[in-house]
Amino acid sequence: MSTQRVDAVERRLERIIDLPEPTQGQFGPAHTVVPVISPEDYARSDPFILLMDDRIDGQPIGGPHPHAGFETVTLVVKGGMTHDSGRLGEGDVQWMTAGSGVIHGEGLEGGMSQARILQLWLTLPKAQRWVPAGFQDLSYAKLPVRREPGVEVRLYSGTSGPVRSATKNYVPVTLAEFVFEPGASIAQDLPASYNGFFFVLEGEVAVGPDRRALKPGQVGWLDRPVSGGDSIVRVTGTTRARVLLYAGQPQRDPLVSHGPFIGDTQADILRSIEGYRAGRFGPPPPR
Repeated sequence: MSTQRVDAVERRLERIIDLPEPTQGQFGPAHTVVPVISPEDYARSDPFILLMDDRIDGQPIGGPHPHAGFETVTLVVKGGMTHDSGRLGEGDVQWMTAGSGVIHGEGLEGGMSQARILQLWLTLPKAQRWVPAGFQDLSYAKLPVRREPGVEVRLYSGTSGPVRSATKNYVPVTLAEFVFEPGASIAQDLPASYNGFFFVLEGEVAVGPDRRALKPGQVGWLDRPVSGGDSIVRVTGTTRARVLLYAGQPQRDPLVSHGPFIGDTQADILRSIEGYRAGRFGPPPPR
């Protein structure tokens, strides 16, 4: 079991949201989706704009599409997928900065008929909204790992205990996968200012000093301490479990959205649409 800082605020789950059943998605009958975070809730979910749990059974219909003004963080839970410059296998993540604008293509890996993909939309700081586009592919096999008795933490971004990710961020974010043996527990450190949530993929966990239960089909949002400084959240695997933590620094800047574009004003949206129509967007290069 990990040690915790005596001066750290201990956090708990402020609210648990029961997610709806999958509904028909936009890419044909093979595509269903569960909205985990909706843009309408941005004031509470900042810096996270949207999170979609996409399930695919068959051949979806889709193609290259534009983005601008934010980042996408695409995690393959099941199956495999291709993108403009490579592929992602199970557990891999593509962290793409749309910034000033991209045309982005994604598809299922050849012959794959089933997949589950989590795609997060993450805001950019206002001063860096229009940075040059780029992407980072994060291989599951190469992620830094923190090991405690009965628990493994794989870091896509941020820190956990003494372990640090090399992922480059504009908004400070911790994204981590926890795998628990039954009864195992760990304390995860976070800046107290971070907003965050747990999303359970398998099994069941208990979170915080009151050990609130969280299971698949639910999102557990952390409380927001008034004080600054450090915080910890303790998580226990009630069963063997696999859970994701998304936590990041709120930006507190209002957003305007229209389809695949995010901006600070309506003029930003119109400028992005004009740039796309004028052919100024292209595939993102590696960062």
